Amino acid sequence: MEEASPYSLLDICLNFLSCNLNKFCWVRTDGTLCFKDYIFFPLEVADRLLWMIAHHGLLNEATVGIFRGHHMRLKHACIRNAKISADAFKKAFCHHKLVELDASKANADVAITDIINGLATNKWIQQNLQCLVLNSLTLSLEDPYERCFSRLHGLRALSIAGVSFYNEDLVDVTSLPKLEKLDISDTNVTDITPLLSCKDRLKSLTMYHLKCLKMTTSQILDVVRELKHLTHLDISDNKQFTSDVALRLLVQTDILPRLVSLDISGRKKVTDAAVLAFVQPRPAMQFVGLLATDAGFSELLSGQGSLKVSGEVNETQISEALRRYSDRSFFVREALFHLFSLTHDMDKPKPEILKLVVNGMKNHPKHLPVQLAASACVFNLTKQELAAGMPVRLLTQVTNLLLKAMEHFPNHQQLQKNCLLSLCSDRILQEVPFNRFEAAKLVMQWLCNHEDQNMQRMAVAIISILAAKLSTEQTAQLGSELFIVKQLLHIVKQKTDDSVVDTTLKFTLSALWNLTDESPTTCKHFIENQGLELFMKVLESFPLESSVQQKVLGLLNNIAEVKDLHPQLMSKEFINHISILLHSKEVEVSYFAAGIIAHLVSRGEQAWTLDYQLRKSLVDQLHTAILNWPTPECEMVAYRSFNPFFPLLECFSTPGVQLWAVWAMQHVCSKNASRYCSMLIEEGGMQRLHSIRDSPQTDPDVQKITVAILESLEKHIVRHGALLPCKTQNYPDQTSFKGFN
Repeated sequence: MEEASPYSLLDICLNFLSCNLNKFCWVRTDGTLCFKDYIFFPLEVADRLLWMIAHHGLLNEATVGIFRGHHMRLKHACIRNAKISADAFKKAFCHHKLVELDASKANADVAITDIINGLATNKWIQQNLQCLVLNSLTLSLEDPYERCFSRLHGLRALSIAGVSFYNEDLVDVTSLPKLEKLDISDTNVTDITPLLSCKDRLKSLTMYHLKCLKMTTSQILDVVRELKHLTHLDISDNKQFTSDVALRLLVQTDILPRLVSLDISGRKKVTDAAVLAFVQPRPAMQFVGLLATDAGFSELLSGQGSLKVSGEVNETQISEALRRYSDRSFFVREALFHLFSLTHDMDKPKPEILKLVVNGMKNHPKHLPVQLAASACVFNLTKQELAAGMPVRLLTQVTNLLLKAMEHFPNHQQLQKNCLLSLCSDRILQEVPFNRFEAAKLVMQWLCNHEDQNMQRMAVAIISILAAKLSTEQTAQLGSELFIVKQLLHIVKQKTDDSVVDTTLKFTLSALWNLTDESPTTCKHFIENQGLELFMKVLESFPLESSVQQKVLGLLNNIAEVKDLHPQLMSKEFINHISILLHSKEVEVSYFAAGIIAHLVSRGEQAWTLDYQLRKSLVDQLHTAILNWPTPECEMVAYRSFNPFFPLLECFSTPGVQLWAVWAMQHVCSKNASRYCSMLIEEGGMQRLHSIRDSPQTDPDVQKITVAILESLEKHIVRHGALLPCKTQNYPDQTSFKGFN
C-alpha cells in the first residue's frame, strides 16, 4: 500500500515548496505572492502543487497569487477548503484551461454564483470544463440571484451536495446539453420532475438524503422509470424516513435496464429477498449499497465476489462502506460502529482497514460520533503487537488525528480514554514521528483536569515517554509550566501517602525526572513546591524499591546540576541519606547518589556550608564507591548532552568528582557508542579528556578511565570517518508498554 512506500521525490519537493512559499516568493502590492524567479511548471506538477497547498489548508488570499499569470498551467484544479474571495478566485483560476474543478467546502466569501460567473468569462472553459464539484458551498451572496449553471455548456458532471439548492436551480442544471452525472444530495429540492428534461443523457444520479422531497413514492418511481440510461442510482438516506421507495423500486421489473450500481443504504424495509430479486435478473450489476438496512446476509451479497456491497455484516462490506462514504458522517459512524465489533479479537495487522478509518477521521474532525467510534477502532487495530505491522506513515497520520480529537473534545471522557489507550504504544511513542511537544501539552492538560485512576496511569505513562523524546528547549518549556510540576508532585504525594508503589507512581517519577533534565526553571519549580521534602519522604517510605530510588535520585541529580539550588540541598539530613544510598548494592542507585555528591562538592570548600569533615569524608567515600562498582549489564541512563559533566572534569583537587564524570562517560559510550562517541566529540569532549590525560595532577584511577574513553573515541573516528550529527534525545526510562493495554 502507498503508506508503506517512501514519498515520491516530486511530493517531497512540492510539500516543502507548499509549506515554505514565503522563501521562494515576493509579495505584490495587493498582498498576494508571486515566485521570485520565472518558473514554468508542467501541467501535472502545477495541479499537484495546487492540491498540496489546499490539502495543507494553506490556500488563501496570499498564496493563491502564485497561480496568476501564465507560468502555471492548471487542468485539474482542487481548491478544497480554500479561504479566498471571489476576486482572488477569478484572478488565479479563470484564465486556465480547466477540465475539472473541485471547490468543495471553500469559505463563505466565494459563492457558487461567483465561481460559475468567473469561469464563464473564459470561453474555452465554458465549452470544455467537464467536471465541477461545489459541495457544501453557499449558492449565492445575493438575493435574488441570477441562475447561471447553464452558462457552462460543456459540463458533463456536477456535484452540489449539501447546498441550499432549489427546484428552480435544478431546472437550470438539467438544461445543460451534455450533463451525464449529477449529485444533488442533501439539497432543498422538493420535486425531481425536472430530471426528465435530461433523461436521454443522464447516466449517474445521486440523491442521498433529499430531506425536503415532497413527492409520493409512485411519483418518484415514475420519474426514475424514465431515466433509462442510468447506470448508477443513489437514493440512500440517514435512516430518517419511513418511505418505502427503496423496497418499491426493488420489486419493479420494467425499470433501469442499464443499471450496474444501486445505493439504498439507510433505507428501511429492505430485505435480502427483495435485493436478490432485483440483482439476479441483472447480471451486469457491480455494486449495491446496503449499509444500515436489514439486508446483506445472503452469500451472494457478501461483497466477496464480482458484486461489491457496502454493508455491516462482514469486513469486506464494512471496508466498502468506509471507502464509498468517507464524506458522509452518518454512514462513516455506522460503518465504524460495526467495525469496532469485528476488530475486538484481531490477531494480524490490517493497514488497509486502518487507512479507511483514518480517512473517516480526517473528513469529520469535529463530528463527535465519528471521532468516538474511530478512536475505538484505532485502538483495536493498533494495540500491542498489531502496531508493529503498520506503516510508520500511516501511524503518523492516525496519531495526529487522535491528538486533534483530544483537542476538539477535551471534556469527553470516553473519547479521551480511547485516544490515550491508542497512544500507549511503544511503537507509536518511540518510533513514529509526530509533534511530541504538542502531544505532551495536550495529555498534561487532560491530566490536570481529571482524576480517573486508570486514565491517570495512561497519561503519566505517555508523558514520561514523550518528555524523554523532547529537545532540551522543549523540555524546559514544558517543565516551566508550574501547573504541570504541581500536578505531577500531587500524584507522587497521593501514592506516597497511600504507601502504594505502582506503574502510575513510577511513570510519574520518570516524567519529573525527564522534565527536570537540563531545565533550571523546572528544577526551581520542584524545589519551591516542596519537591525535595516529598522526595525524601518517598525514599524513606520505599527503602526496598530500587527502581523508585533510582528515579528519585536521578531527578535529584538533575537538581544538583543547578548551582543556584545547592543551598537548598545543603541539609545534613539530606546529605546523610544520600551518603547511605551511595553504598547501595544496586549500582543504579549508588550511581545517582554519587552524582548528587559529586555536584555538591565540586564547587570547592567555599561553597560548602556544612561540616568540613563531612565533605572530606564524602569525597573519600565517593572515590571508593566508584571503584567498587561492577560493570552494568545495560545502559542505566541516557543523556541529552555531556555539558553537565565538563565542569566536574576540572576538579583536580577532588579526584572522586572527576572519577564519577569519566566513569559516567565511559559507561554510556561503551553501551551506545554510535550515539555517545559522536556526541562527546561534537561537544569538544576529546580536547578536555586529552587535558586530563596529560595533566600531572590527574589521579591514576581517573587517568586510566580517561585513556580508555579516548581509545574508544579514536576507534569510532576510524570506523565512521566523518562524524554524523547525533540526536540529542533523552531516554532515561525505557519502561515498555508491553502488556499495559
